[in-house]
Amino acid sequence: MKAVLVEKNTQRLFVGDWENPMIGDEDILVSTKATALNRADLLQKIGKYPPPPGESTVLGLEMAGVVEAIGSAVKQWRIGDRVCALLPGGGYAAKVKVPAGLALRIPDRLSFEEAAALPEVFLTAYLNIFMLGGLQPGQTVLVHAAGGGVGPAVIQLVKQFGAKVIATVRSDEKAAACLGFGADLAVNTTTDDFAVKANGFTRDQGVDVILDPVGAAYFEQNLQCLATEGVLILIGLMGGYTVANLDLRKLMLRRWHLRGSTLRALSVARKTEIVQGFVHQFMPMFADGRLKPTIDSVYDVAEINDAHARMEQNLNIGKIIVRVNF
Repeated sequence: MKAVLVEKNTQRLFVGDWENPMIGDEDILVSTKATALNRADLLQKIGKYPPPPGESTVLGLEMAGVVEAIGSAVKQWRIGDRVCALLPGGGYAAKVKVPAGLALRIPDRLSFEEAAALPEVFLTAYLNIFMLGGLQPGQTVLVHAAGGGVGPAVIQLVKQFGAKVIATVRSDEKAAACLGFGADLAVNTTTDDFAVKANGFTRDQGVDVILDPVGAAYFEQNLQCLATEGVLILIGLMGGYTVANLDLRKLMLRRWHLRGSTLRALSVARKTEIVQGFVHQFMPMFADGRLKPTIDSVYDVAEINDAHARMEQNLNIGKIIVRVNF
């Protein structure tokens, strides 16, 4: 089959030949129609984020397509079903193996391109905000770097749940976009202190859940606006990973919860639990239009390097989609 591969010396992407995936009894084989870019792809491309042992080394953490074959123990899927799925790797390929429990049925109203924009960001938001963050209706979420892929998903889920959301971005354009997605407040961190703005919004009560892909650069300000018994969840380290002068007395007195979270390396059983919880609580909202994947742009697979360049320059608002049209 064809797949997008990485040229080791230049780190440019190209289309080449790759072995067909072999499915087990509890897997499905899916013919890929579209995939979506994630920052993990950029890191893996330069050798900084390898896939879990035994998984495909082809880039791509999500896809949408059509079931082509099913394992002997699979009962919930049929050949021809339209599905999208979270992957440990392999999404930039013509075919992909998916554990049956990780696939989501694509609602009729969504195209393959829209469906490819769904799994990674919405499951990331669901895991961290609801399962780990324990968000309750009426509480407030602060999500950083909200103009990219995860932010629009967080904003939509939080608002549908009956909670409030503050988004931070680094441009007025992305701030306006986040307000359009439903954010209650959008803060451009190039001109404003997000902790001051968040405390003003919450009348100095602080935010209940913070979802942070930035890390060290925002850590002190995060604690300045984290509510008592609030949860700070780190999902990335774009702004560094070393924090100095942390006063642990504040951690105890404010009863803060600090959590690190990664989705890719979780076991199939744990991911299946996440997927099934999300399907039960939120997938009906895609079918009736209350939730919708946010697409920044769509590229053909021959334009894959241009798609990566757009993400590398932080230009995207929402997901960058690639049609897998080899």
